[in-house]
Amino acid sequence: MNETTITAQPGTPFIEVVREFDAPRERVFRAWTDPELVPQWLGPRGMTVKLFELDASPGGSYRYIHADDRGEYGFRGVFHNVVPNELIVQTFEYEGAPNQVSLETMTFEDLGGGRTRVHGRTVYTTVESRDAMVASGMERGLRDSMERLDELLTR
Repeated sequence: MNETTITAQPGTPFIEVVREFDAPRERVFRAWTDPELVPQWLGPRGMTVKLFELDASPGGSYRYIHADDRGEYGFRGVFHNVVPNELIVQTFEYEGAPNQVSLETMTFEDLGGGRTRVHGRTVYTTVESRDAMVASGMERGLRDSMERLDELLTR
């Protein structure tokens, strides 16, 4: 079974996420960038996702809302670099904390044998901003998203 590793070292303004998938790199990258597929896996279980925009190209942007019986939570960002099947560099902003923008880099590594490792690194402007994101329950959302993506890729 594939496990999601989330690392947030004390005193550093970043979070690292690593997950391996039993799927070729092209399929994993497509699931990450295809507007039809992203809503099927992004976000915590028990929440719906409404994707308003997803243009995974340099200068493109995205916006989506997670919703449950407690409310709606909007997120947005801009793609700065996209190298198909290899790299995504984008900003990430929770609309409930405007102007707290982080920079995310995701690499897609072909492990051979139809397996892929995704390595994500999110850099926050301050350690406090990073800690606030960790305290928000972000870890559950990340783990659920990676499990749901794994389920989508094995279908």
